[in-house]
Amino acid sequence: MTDIQILVGSVYGGALMTARAIKQALDADGYSVSVLENPELGDITSDTAPLLVCTSTTGQGEVPGNLLPFYVALREQLPQQPGRPFGIIVLGDSSYGDTFCGAGELMEEALYETSAHKIGETLCIDALETMEPESEALPWVREWISTVLK
Repeated sequence: MTDIQILVGSVYGGALMTARAIKQALDADGYSVSVLENPELGDITSDTAPLLVCTSTTGQGEVPGNLLPFYVALREQLPQQPGRPFGIIVLGDSSYGDTFCGAGELMEEALYETSAHKIGETLCIDALETMEPESEALPWVREWISTVLK
C-alpha cells in the first residue's frame, strides 16, 4: 500500500473538496491518503510519501492563507527531499491572465528547491470552464499515481 499526502491550499473550499474527492477515490483503490488542510513542514520531513499539492490561487497568483505558512517554511528551511515524487493540481481563474494558477507555480518552485521530483504535468483547472474540479482531477490523479508507482 502506498501512502500519499495531499497538501491543500483552499480559500472558498473548492481545492479542499477536490482533495477530499481524491482521497475517497484513492482510499477505495487501496491507497492510504492523508489530506493536510493546514500542513506543517514536519508533515513532509517525517516520511517519504509521494506529495500531491491541491491548491487554489488567491489574489494575484498567491498561495492561499492556510498553505502559506508551510510554503514560507519550505522556502526558508529547504528541507532536502531528494527524489521525492510530487504532483500539482491547481485551481484558478484564467481571467487573471499572467497570474492564472500562480500558486501552483510557486509550490512547484519551492519543492524543486528541496530536490523533490515532479511527476507529470501540472493540472491547471480553470474555474471559467469547470464547475466541478474533481471531474478533471480524478482521471489525472489516477494517471499520476500509476506513474509514481512505476
